Amino acid sequence: MSSRLKRTFFRKTIGLRLTLWYSSLFILSSVLLFGFSYFNFSSSLTKQDQRAIESELKELATLYEMGGVGFVERKATVYKKFEKEKPFLVRIGGPSEETLLLILPSQWMEFDIKELAQIPFSANISWTTLHNQSGKKTIEVGTIRLPDNHVLQVGKSLEDRKRILGHFLESFLFITLPLILLAFAGGTFVTFRLLRPIRQIINAVRSATDGKMDTRIPSVGADDELGELAALFNEMLQRIEALMKAMRDSLDNVAHDLRTPMTRLRGAAEVALTVDEGPDNCREALAECIEESKRILRILNTLMDISEAETGTMRLDLELVNVGNVLKDIVESYHYIGEDRGITIHLQCEQGLWITADPTRIYEIVSNLCENALKYTAPGGRIDIEASASANEILVVVEDTGVGIPQEDLPRIWDRSYRCDQSRSQSGLGLGLSLIKAFVEAHNGRVDVTSQLGKGSTFTIVLPTAS
Repeated sequence: MSSRLKRTFFRKTIGLRLTLWYSSLFILSSVLLFGFSYFNFSSSLTKQDQRAIESELKELATLYEMGGVGFVERKATVYKKFEKEKPFLVRIGGPSEETLLLILPSQWMEFDIKELAQIPFSANISWTTLHNQSGKKTIEVGTIRLPDNHVLQVGKSLEDRKRILGHFLESFLFITLPLILLAFAGGTFVTFRLLRPIRQIINAVRSATDGKMDTRIPSVGADDELGELAALFNEMLQRIEALMKAMRDSLDNVAHDLRTPMTRLRGAAEVALTVDEGPDNCREALAECIEESKRILRILNTLMDISEAETGTMRLDLELVNVGNVLKDIVESYHYIGEDRGITIHLQCEQGLWITADPTRIYEIVSNLCENALKYTAPGGRIDIEASASANEILVVVEDTGVGIPQEDLPRIWDRSYRCDQSRSQSGLGLGLSLIKAFVEAHNGRVDVTSQLGKGSTFTIVLPTAS
């Protein structure tokens, strides 16, 4: 046995306790089975011996009725002369406990025959046992009353019965002892296999404690409680790893996105301190600092919202939302902006479109798409917003006739702070599409995009209908 297996089982562990319980139950079951078998076998042998004695009693009683003690003596003498393989003790006693006839095989001379005269009897057969002086040999005696109030007793040795039962006990021990060892070994093996997922969980926790969050528990290949526990634990580790990755990404993004506004803020403050150009210039510097502070706060709030949505920790105030009403509010809000820029916003929405969602977040999703469409659409362009139902889903499509997105940039537009060449000249944080994707997925939905460079883009939001 390996040292690892010894450490696992030869200490106070659940594995050792299970093995001991398993072995104890097996041993107890074996002992109970043996006791039951031994009792039945002993009872069978006892009944067999008593039937033999009873048969002999009936035969001798018949001879006694035919010819008295003489007939019985002649037959018993013949038995003794030819030394039957299984001799019987025969005694006939008188009413006053005197012995009229005693046939005692030579090997039973050490028995005290006087005890036979003191055996009580009744109309039926009475059974008793007679022991020799050393107590090692035993005779079972059956006693009946004869018609003339005499007593007929026939005895038979129990040595054969004891020998057979002794062999039975030896056979049981010979078979059971190896089985007990096998049961302990089998219990150890079975327990070792059953507790493997728990040991793997322990090792995974230790690795996670050491910072190795990519550790996973191998599949146990069993559809039971331990398999479910391993799957849930892997899911928990995956969620923790995602949270930590999101935290690292958030910190990286914060460090990246805050570098520019912090540099501007510091520059404005240094200029105000080093250049003495009067109160007006100081006010301008303070105003610039305030604007950069607002920008920093906006970046931080957006990054936090994205992180919370991606990790599933965002609190959503879910309620039944009429999609048509939300879209009408958005179109009304951006209608005048579109007019100022010469862009037409058109809405087409089916009636009775309901979803279970946070209305504030849904408003932010579509309004961000509208804002992007207005930003990248030239005057004279058009923005179409359409909502429809499909199976158990609600589709919200925002299509514009803007500059479009290059095909090589489409997979990366959802990344934080990523801005393609067409958008670098526009103001913004570069977080809008990341925020949209995170919010949509937080509502168990998805968002897709198709685009042609120079012709425009189409964003499709898919959300589940109200349940």
